[in-house]
Amino acid sequence: MEKWLYVMFIEKTKTYNRLTKAAVERHVANIRALDDEGHLELCGVFKGYPGVAGMYILRAGSYEQAEELCRREPLVTEGFATYKLKALQVADRENNYLL
Repeated sequence: MEKWLYVMFIEKTKTYNRLTKAAVERHVANIRALDDEGHLELCGVFKGYPGVAGMYILRAGSYEQAEELCRREPLVTEGFATYKLKALQVADRENNYLL
């Protein structure tokens, strides 16, 4: 059986430097909600990659569902960031690393 995860790269817009504490709090609340709902595999911040703020690795039933999760990210809805979404086929011991 194929296993998929979805990687959301969060990219800074020109207004990212105007990010407020309140916007960050809404962003963190969204992360908590994704985790509570079972959608969050991993998230983090990038350092040293200009223009890229961070990423989420999401568990979702489909690319379309992952897209919906990305669209509700406050940094995106409030214009501080955009995103790119990529589907990642999981290679692990269970599927013999896709061999």
